[in-house]
Amino acid sequence: MSALVNAAIIGFSFLFTKIALEDAGPVDTLAFRFAVSFAAMSIPAALGLIKLQFRGKPLFRVILLAAFYPLGFFLFQTFGLQHANSAEGGIMYAFTPVLTMVLAYVFLKETTSLGQKLGILLSVFGVVFIFVMGNGRIDFENMTGLLLLFLSGLAFAGYSVLARSLLKLFSPWEISYLTLGIGCLVFLAVSVAGHASAGTLGNWLAPLRSGRFILSVIYLGVLSSLVTALSSNYALSKLEASRVSVFSNLSTVVSIAAGAMVLGEKVTVYHVIGSLLIIAGVTGANLLGAKSKGETSKGENNKSENNKSGKATVRSGGEAI
Repeated sequence: MSALVNAAIIGFSFLFTKIALEDAGPVDTLAFRFAVSFAAMSIPAALGLIKLQFRGKPLFRVILLAAFYPLGFFLFQTFGLQHANSAEGGIMYAFTPVLTMVLAYVFLKETTSLGQKLGILLSVFGVVFIFVMGNGRIDFENMTGLLLLFLSGLAFAGYSVLARSLLKLFSPWEISYLTLGIGCLVFLAVSVAGHASAGTLGNWLAPLRSGRFILSVIYLGVLSSLVTALSSNYALSKLEASRVSVFSNLSTVVSIAAGAMVLGEKVTVYHVIGSLLIIAGVTGANLLGAKSKGETSKGENNKSENNKSGKATVRSGGEAI
Protein backbone atom coordinates (compact mmCIF):
# COMPACT_ATOMS: atom_id res chain seq x y z
CA MET A 1 0.00 0.00 0.00
CA SER A 2 2.87 2.39 0.76
CA ALA A 3 4.41 1.70 -2.65
CA LEU A 4 1.05 2.29 -4.36
CA VAL A 5 0.50 5.56 -2.49
CA ASN A 6 4.02 6.63 -3.46
CA ALA A 7 3.36 5.92 -7.16
CA ALA A 8 0.00 7.73 -7.11
CA ILE A 9 1.46 10.89 -5.53
CA ILE A 10 4.39 10.95 -7.96
CA GLY A 11 1.97 10.53 -10.87
CA PHE A 12 0.17 13.75 -9.92
CA SER A 13 3.48 15.53 -9.19
CA PHE A 14 4.17 15.91 -12.93
CA LEU A 15 1.02 18.01 -13.20
CA PHE A 16 1.92 20.27 -10.25
CA THR A 17 5.54 20.57 -11.41
CA LYS A 18 4.33 21.78 -14.79
CA ILE A 19 2.19 24.42 -13.06
CA ALA A 20 5.01 25.54 -10.72
CA LEU A 21 7.51 25.91 -13.58
CA GLU A 22 5.28 28.57 -15.13
CA ASP A 23 6.26 30.93 -12.28
CA ALA A 24 9.78 29.79 -11.32
CA GLY A 25 12.82 28.02 -12.72
CA PRO A 26 13.63 24.38 -11.99
CA VAL A 27 16.23 25.07 -9.27
CA ASP A 28 14.04 27.67 -7.53
CA THR A 29 11.11 25.24 -7.58
CA LEU A 30 13.29 22.56 -5.98
CA ALA A 31 14.48 25.02 -3.33
CA PHE A 32 10.94 26.03 -2.29
CA ARG A 33 9.74 22.43 -2.58
CA PHE A 34 12.30 21.00 -0.18
CA ALA A 35 12.08 24.00 2.16
CA VAL A 36 8.37 23.26 2.57
CA SER A 37 8.94 19.52 3.01
CA PHE A 38 11.68 19.96 5.62
CA ALA A 39 9.63 22.57 7.51
CA ALA A 40 6.59 20.27 7.47
CA MET A 41 8.61 17.47 9.04
CA SER A 42 10.49 19.71 11.49
CA ILE A 43 7.26 20.80 13.21
CA PRO A 44 6.22 17.35 14.55
CA ALA A 45 9.89 16.61 15.30
CA ALA A 46 10.17 19.79 17.41
CA LEU A 47 6.92 18.94 19.22
CA GLY A 48 8.21 15.46 20.02
CA LEU A 49 5.50 13.74 18.01
CA ILE A 50 8.11 11.71 16.14
CA LYS A 51 11.26 10.27 17.68
CA LEU A 52 14.60 10.95 16.02
CA GLN A 53 17.74 9.32 17.43
CA PHE A 54 21.00 9.87 15.54
CA ARG A 55 23.60 9.39 18.26
CA GLY A 56 26.07 6.61 17.48
CA LYS A 57 24.66 6.01 14.00
CA PRO A 58 26.65 6.25 10.71
CA LEU A 59 25.46 9.67 9.54
CA PHE A 60 28.03 9.76 6.73
CA ARG A 61 26.18 6.95 4.98
CA VAL A 62 22.96 8.99 5.09
CA ILE A 63 24.82 11.95 3.53
CA LEU A 64 25.89 9.57 0.77
CA LEU A 65 22.25 8.47 0.46
CA ALA A 66 21.14 12.09 0.05
CA ALA A 67 23.80 12.52 -2.64
CA PHE A 68 21.92 9.88 -4.64
CA TYR A 69 18.45 11.24 -3.86
CA PRO A 70 17.33 13.98 -3.81
CA LEU A 71 20.55 15.73 -4.93
CA GLY A 72 21.89 13.52 -7.71
CA PHE A 73 18.51 12.47 -9.06
CA PHE A 74 17.05 15.97 -9.43
CA LEU A 75 20.24 17.68 -10.60
CA PHE A 76 20.94 15.05 -13.27
CA GLN A 77 17.29 15.13 -14.32
CA THR A 78 17.08 18.94 -14.45
CA PHE A 79 20.21 19.42 -16.54
CA GLY A 80 19.47 16.32 -18.61
CA LEU A 81 16.10 17.71 -19.68
CA GLN A 82 17.87 20.85 -20.90
CA HIS A 83 19.52 18.69 -23.57
CA ALA A 84 16.68 16.19 -24.13
CA ASN A 85 12.88 16.26 -24.28
CA SER A 86 10.42 14.99 -21.69
CA ALA A 87 9.62 11.87 -23.74
CA GLU A 88 13.27 10.85 -23.66
CA GLY A 89 13.27 11.54 -19.93
CA GLY A 90 10.25 9.28 -19.43
CA ILE A 91 11.79 6.48 -21.47
CA MET A 92 15.13 6.63 -19.64
CA TYR A 93 13.44 6.79 -16.22
CA ALA A 94 11.40 3.69 -17.07
CA PHE A 95 14.59 1.61 -16.93
CA THR A 96 15.19 2.51 -13.26
CA PRO A 97 13.61 -0.76 -11.98
CA VAL A 98 16.03 -2.75 -14.16
CA LEU A 99 19.01 -0.81 -12.76
CA THR A 100 17.66 -1.33 -9.24
CA MET A 101 17.30 -5.07 -9.82
CA VAL A 102 20.94 -5.31 -10.96
CA LEU A 103 22.33 -3.18 -8.10
CA ALA A 104 20.22 -5.04 -5.53
CA TYR A 105 21.64 -8.33 -6.76
CA VAL A 106 25.24 -7.07 -6.68
CA PHE A 107 25.18 -5.25 -3.33
CA LEU A 108 22.32 -6.82 -1.37
CA LYS A 109 22.37 -10.32 -2.89
CA GLU A 110 18.64 -10.01 -3.56
CA THR A 111 17.53 -12.62 -6.07
CA THR A 112 14.61 -12.35 -8.47
CA SER A 113 12.65 -15.16 -10.04
CA LEU A 114 12.08 -15.45 -13.78
CA GLY A 115 8.52 -14.23 -13.21
CA GLN A 116 9.79 -11.11 -11.46
CA LYS A 117 12.28 -10.36 -14.23
CA LEU A 118 9.57 -10.73 -16.89
CA GLY A 119 7.20 -8.54 -14.84
CA ILE A 120 9.78 -5.76 -14.49
CA LEU A 121 10.62 -5.88 -18.20
CA LEU A 122 6.92 -5.88 -19.11
CA SER A 123 6.32 -2.72 -17.04
CA VAL A 124 9.33 -1.05 -18.69
CA PHE A 125 8.00 -2.02 -22.13
CA GLY A 126 4.61 -0.53 -21.23
CA VAL A 127 6.16 2.87 -20.42
CA VAL A 128 8.38 2.85 -23.52
CA PHE A 129 5.38 1.82 -25.66
CA ILE A 130 3.36 4.83 -24.45
CA PHE A 131 6.13 7.34 -25.15
CA VAL A 132 7.12 5.87 -28.52
CA MET A 133 3.51 5.68 -29.75
CA GLY A 134 3.07 9.29 -28.65
CA ASN A 135 5.73 10.28 -31.22
CA GLY A 136 8.39 10.21 -28.55
CA ARG A 137 11.69 8.88 -29.79
CA ILE A 138 15.24 8.75 -28.55
CA ASP A 139 17.57 11.08 -30.44
CA PHE A 140 21.02 9.59 -29.98
CA GLU A 141 22.55 12.89 -31.09
CA ASN A 142 21.58 14.23 -27.65
CA MET A 143 24.10 11.97 -25.92
CA THR A 144 24.81 14.51 -23.17
CA GLY A 145 21.16 14.71 -22.21
CA LEU A 146 20.65 10.95 -22.45
CA LEU A 147 23.72 10.29 -20.30
CA LEU A 148 22.51 12.73 -17.62
CA LEU A 149 19.03 11.18 -17.66
CA PHE A 150 20.55 7.72 -17.37
CA LEU A 151 22.60 8.92 -14.39
CA SER A 152 19.43 10.28 -12.76
CA GLY A 153 17.85 6.82 -12.99
CA LEU A 154 21.05 5.24 -11.71
CA ALA A 155 21.09 7.67 -8.78
CA PHE A 156 17.54 6.70 -7.81
CA ALA A 157 18.40 3.01 -8.13
CA GLY A 158 21.43 3.58 -5.90
CA TYR A 159 19.22 5.33 -3.36
CA SER A 160 16.78 2.41 -3.26
CA VAL A 161 19.56 -0.11 -2.67
CA LEU A 162 21.46 1.93 -0.07
CA ALA A 163 18.25 2.90 1.76
CA ARG A 164 17.27 -0.76 1.95
CA SER A 165 20.57 -1.39 3.76
CA LEU A 166 20.41 1.69 6.05
CA LEU A 167 16.84 0.96 7.17
CA LYS A 168 18.30 -1.76 9.37
CA LEU A 169 19.98 1.03 11.38
CA PHE A 170 17.65 4.00 10.93
CA SER A 171 13.88 4.38 11.05
CA PRO A 172 12.03 5.65 7.95
CA TRP A 173 11.42 8.92 9.86
CA GLU A 174 15.13 9.43 10.55
CA ILE A 175 16.28 8.77 6.99
CA SER A 176 13.53 10.96 5.54
CA TYR A 177 14.34 13.83 7.93
CA LEU A 178 18.05 13.82 7.12
CA THR A 179 17.72 13.46 3.34
CA LEU A 180 15.02 16.15 3.13
CA GLY A 181 17.10 18.46 5.33
CA ILE A 182 20.19 18.01 3.17
CA GLY A 183 18.14 18.57 0.02
CA CYS A 184 16.64 21.74 1.52
CA LEU A 185 20.04 23.23 2.42
CA VAL A 186 21.73 22.39 -0.88
CA PHE A 187 18.92 23.48 -3.21
CA LEU A 188 18.37 26.71 -1.24
CA ALA A 189 22.09 27.48 -1.44
CA VAL A 190 22.24 26.78 -5.18
CA SER A 191 19.10 28.84 -5.83
CA VAL A 192 20.24 31.87 -3.81
CA ALA A 193 23.76 31.70 -5.28
CA GLY A 194 22.32 31.60 -8.80
CA HIS A 195 20.20 34.68 -8.21
CA ALA A 196 23.08 36.50 -6.50
CA SER A 197 25.42 35.88 -9.43
CA ALA A 198 22.74 36.97 -11.92
CA GLY A 199 21.88 40.08 -9.91
CA THR A 200 18.26 39.01 -9.46
CA LEU A 201 18.30 38.28 -5.73
CA GLY A 202 15.51 40.80 -5.20
CA ASN A 203 13.19 38.65 -7.33
CA TRP A 204 13.95 35.41 -5.51
CA LEU A 205 10.64 35.44 -3.57
CA ALA A 206 8.60 36.73 -6.52
CA PRO A 207 7.01 33.31 -7.31
CA LEU A 208 5.35 33.33 -3.88
CA ARG A 209 3.03 36.08 -5.14
CA SER A 210 1.28 33.43 -7.24
CA GLY A 211 -1.41 31.42 -5.50
CA ARG A 212 -1.10 28.53 -7.95
CA PHE A 213 2.66 28.39 -7.34
CA ILE A 214 2.13 28.21 -3.58
CA LEU A 215 -0.48 25.46 -3.99
CA SER A 216 1.84 23.51 -6.30
CA VAL A 217 4.83 23.86 -3.97
CA ILE A 218 2.74 22.70 -0.99
CA TYR A 219 1.72 19.58 -2.94
CA LEU A 220 5.28 18.96 -4.16
CA GLY A 221 6.80 19.65 -0.74
CA VAL A 222 4.38 17.94 1.63
CA LEU A 223 3.01 15.10 -0.49
CA SER A 224 5.48 14.56 -3.34
CA SER A 225 8.60 14.96 -1.17
CA LEU A 226 7.73 14.28 2.48
CA VAL A 227 4.99 11.65 2.17
CA THR A 228 6.70 9.87 -0.73
CA ALA A 229 9.98 9.78 1.20
CA LEU A 230 8.25 8.20 4.19
CA SER A 231 6.17 5.76 2.13
CA SER A 232 9.14 4.76 -0.04
CA ASN A 233 11.42 4.23 2.95
CA TYR A 234 8.74 2.25 4.78
CA ALA A 235 8.16 0.07 1.71
CA LEU A 236 11.92 -0.50 1.37
CA SER A 237 12.08 -1.59 5.01
CA LYS A 238 9.55 -4.37 4.25
CA LEU A 239 10.12 -5.36 0.60
CA GLU A 240 13.09 -6.01 -1.67
CA ALA A 241 14.43 -2.97 -3.53
CA SER A 242 13.59 -4.45 -6.95
CA ARG A 243 9.94 -5.02 -5.98
CA VAL A 244 9.53 -1.48 -4.62
CA SER A 245 11.25 0.15 -7.60
CA VAL A 246 8.93 -1.40 -10.20
CA PHE A 247 6.01 0.50 -8.64
CA SER A 248 7.57 3.72 -9.96
CA ASN A 249 6.33 2.88 -13.45
CA LEU A 250 2.75 3.08 -12.17
CA SER A 251 3.28 6.84 -11.88
CA THR A 252 3.04 6.98 -15.69
CA VAL A 253 -0.47 5.51 -15.52
CA VAL A 254 -1.48 8.00 -12.81
CA SER A 255 -0.02 10.96 -14.73
CA ILE A 256 -2.04 9.99 -17.81
CA ALA A 257 -5.21 9.84 -15.71
CA ALA A 258 -4.38 13.15 -14.00
CA GLY A 259 -3.77 14.86 -17.34
CA ALA A 260 -7.09 13.60 -18.66
CA MET A 261 -9.12 14.57 -15.58
CA VAL A 262 -7.52 17.95 -14.79
CA LEU A 263 -6.12 19.25 -18.08
CA GLY A 264 -8.54 17.49 -20.44
CA GLU A 265 -5.71 15.74 -22.27
CA LYS A 266 -6.73 13.05 -24.75
CA VAL A 267 -6.39 9.39 -23.74
CA THR A 268 -5.76 7.15 -26.74
CA VAL A 269 -5.80 3.40 -27.31
CA TYR A 270 -2.01 3.16 -26.91
CA HIS A 271 -2.30 4.89 -23.52
CA VAL A 272 -4.74 2.19 -22.40
CA ILE A 273 -2.64 -0.68 -23.83
CA GLY A 274 0.57 0.67 -22.30
CA SER A 275 -1.11 1.23 -18.93
CA LEU A 276 -2.43 -2.34 -18.88
CA LEU A 277 1.07 -3.63 -19.68
CA ILE A 278 2.51 -1.57 -16.80
CA ILE A 279 -0.12 -2.78 -14.33
CA ALA A 280 0.38 -6.40 -15.44
CA GLY A 281 4.14 -6.04 -15.10
CA VAL A 282 3.99 -4.53 -11.61
CA THR A 283 1.53 -7.20 -10.49
CA GLY A 284 3.67 -9.98 -11.93
CA ALA A 285 6.87 -8.62 -10.39
CA ASN A 286 5.28 -8.72 -6.93
CA LEU A 287 3.17 -11.88 -7.11
CA LEU A 288 5.55 -14.12 -9.03
CA GLY A 289 8.60 -13.45 -6.86
CA ALA A 290 10.48 -15.89 -4.67
CA LYS A 291 11.63 -15.20 -1.14
CA SER A 292 14.96 -13.45 -0.83
CA LYS A 293 17.92 -15.29 0.64
CA GLY A 294 17.62 -13.28 3.84
CA GLU A 295 13.97 -14.18 4.30
CA THR A 296 14.62 -17.82 3.46
CA SER A 297 17.50 -18.19 5.91
CA LYS A 298 15.51 -16.38 8.58
CA GLY A 299 12.60 -18.74 8.09
CA GLU A 300 14.90 -21.74 8.24
CA ASN A 301 16.49 -20.50 11.46
CA ASN A 302 13.10 -19.94 13.09
CA LYS A 303 11.97 -23.39 11.98
CA SER A 304 15.12 -24.92 13.40
CA GLU A 305 14.68 -23.15 16.75
CA ASN A 306 11.07 -24.33 16.99
CA ASN A 307 12.12 -27.90 16.25
CA LYS A 308 14.81 -27.74 18.94
CA SER A 309 12.44 -26.43 21.56
CA GLY A 310 9.72 -28.89 20.54
CA LYS A 311 7.11 -26.15 20.83
CA ALA A 312 4.46 -25.43 18.27
CA THR A 313 4.23 -21.91 16.90
CA VAL A 314 0.73 -20.44 17.08
CA ARG A 315 -0.26 -17.42 15.00
CA SER A 316 -2.67 -15.26 16.92
CA GLY A 317 -5.53 -13.58 15.12
CA GLY A 318 -4.23 -10.14 16.12
CA GLU A 319 -0.75 -10.51 14.63
CA ALA A 320 0.42 -7.38 12.84
CA ILE A 321 1.27 -7.77 9.18
